[in-house]
Amino acid sequence: MIKLKKNFLRGSYPPAVTPFKNGKVDYAKFEEVVDYMIANGSHGVLITGTTGEPSTLTSDERKQLYKIAVDVTAKRVPVVAATGSQSEAETMDLSYAAEKAGVDSLLVVTPYYVRPPQRGLVEYYVQIGKKIDLPLMIYHIPGRTAVGVTLDTVEQIMNRTENLVGIKHAVNDLGFVTHALDRFGFDFRVFVGLEDLSFPMLCVGACGLMNAVGNVAPRKVADLYEQTVAGNIEKARKLHFELAELNEAVFYDTNPIAIKYIMMKMGVLDKNEHRLPMMSATAEVAARLDGVMKRAGLTNGKKAKKKAA
Repeated sequence: MIKLKKNFLRGSYPPAVTPFKNGKVDYAKFEEVVDYMIANGSHGVLITGTTGEPSTLTSDERKQLYKIAVDVTAKRVPVVAATGSQSEAETMDLSYAAEKAGVDSLLVVTPYYVRPPQRGLVEYYVQIGKKIDLPLMIYHIPGRTAVGVTLDTVEQIMNRTENLVGIKHAVNDLGFVTHALDRFGFDFRVFVGLEDLSFPMLCVGACGLMNAVGNVAPRKVADLYEQTVAGNIEKARKLHFELAELNEAVFYDTNPIAIKYIMMKMGVLDKNEHRLPMMSATAEVAARLDGVMKRAGLTNGKKAKKKAA
């Protein structure tokens, strides 16, 4: 495994939403979203992750978002591009484009729908690693892809792919994290991908958070990471409970339906528009989210654009 700088790929890297306006990607608003997360303490940004609704985007739109993110961050924080698809050809096309755009790392989801065998996953990631020089991470989210990754598979990939440096783990399985860090060492980056496990995984040794809730409470999520790694466990535990209801609210409906609604109410987004087959929050979900926002102390209105919880 290649050696990374000590603080690289550590901290809160929110998966940015993709704003839409009248059916088109609102690139100007996307710039504001990325800048807003950085202004509120995020240590990096993830582009076209699950929260960015990549399966509703064209390849050209995803590539344009990579370019804009690199330009907007202006090296203030690292940019991770999610370039995975269900075919090797499309994944490589997106990965080459992301590398050319100047991103700092790639996150590649296990191919969805096709349900490949573990040996297929090994060869898939090995081929990507051979063709791309950037640090590479596996996105492990079987609830969305219908395929999981075993630790033996990860080890086989690492043995043949020097630039495999970590994994985003979006599964309710803390034991997997323990065994991964025990087997691969603490230089292996394990990002939290499931909000409820943020504090426990950080305590075990996860390197950071790639959580949707970082779009609406970027400062608090960044603080959770910083307090935990600094050993301020009581302060970190307090933040964990302060974030608990928000973490649950993310999944009141399919992510990012709830997140986009909250961001609209905060004034970060003008609209909570989606592309089919995704849809905006129902009146019932919206009413529940209004209550969550009130209890979380999230601001309604345009004042929230620059600073949030």
